[in-house]
Amino acid sequence: MSAVTPLVVRMGTLTVRAVLSTIFAALAVAAILVGSLATPAQLSARASAANDFCPSIEVVFARGTFEAPGVGATGQAFVDALNARLPGKTVDVYAVNYPASLDFGQAADGIVDASNKIETIAASCPNTRIVVGGYSQGAAVAGYTTTDTVPAGFALPAGITGPMPPAIAPHVAAVVLFGTPDTWFLNLVDHSAPPITIGQLYAAKTLQLCATGDPVCFPGGLDRAAHSSYKANGMADQAADFAARQLIAPAPAAAVQQTAGEVGAGQRTDETAAAPAPDLDPPLGN
Repeated sequence: MSAVTPLVVRMGTLTVRAVLSTIFAALAVAAILVGSLATPAQLSARASAANDFCPSIEVVFARGTFEAPGVGATGQAFVDALNARLPGKTVDVYAVNYPASLDFGQAADGIVDASNKIETIAASCPNTRIVVGGYSQGAAVAGYTTTDTVPAGFALPAGITGPMPPAIAPHVAAVVLFGTPDTWFLNLVDHSAPPITIGQLYAAKTLQLCATGDPVCFPGGLDRAAHSSYKANGMADQAADFAARQLIAPAPAAAVQQTAGEVGAGQRTDETAAAPAPDLDPPLGN
């Protein structure tokens, strides 16, 4: 008997293990079946729970040269104005990560970062509406991010294989650019920089703002104070009005470039609006 008992015990142990293994397998299958047989209401609730982590709107904004990390003074003025126009909406803000230094070649880092962020939002939060923006060098970053073609002979920066996929464009509701460097200014600071061309899929929802006399964007401009005036000259509000309209009721519209101030609903986009007096703070950005 003493020789048989251990064998019986071992057999009993193996039997228990086999039974437990069968039970666990059955539970796993049941869990899979329960998941696959979830009702539409349950699936909807799960999707809704996932969307709870996604904002209604996300602003992706690139600051100007020498501004501290973040969205900068102009970016913050725009975000504050946009929030005021969208009560009840959650508005998240992403500050494009790039040096914003006098080494304008490093603006490519911002293009990579902005593109990757926009594509990530579109994939992980498909119902989130995106607003892309930038000031000064940051406007160049944002503008390049929308491009749909790569100039012949231009080497793409590491981290980018080409323009953003066309499927990303519907997720972007508006693009707002403050003090976008003109071609002559680009040639002055970086001869290798290609022209800033807004992609066709984004042109109808893009607003470019240039204060009268701003030497960065206004041909022949000599007023350095004008370049730092966007946060207080009414243009942050103008851009917020534009973005809010695109977010609430997007509609095809011509790409617009204004030189200053608020634009009336009936004013043509090629007319120059009267400019409010710019503030006299030292200029930020280039």
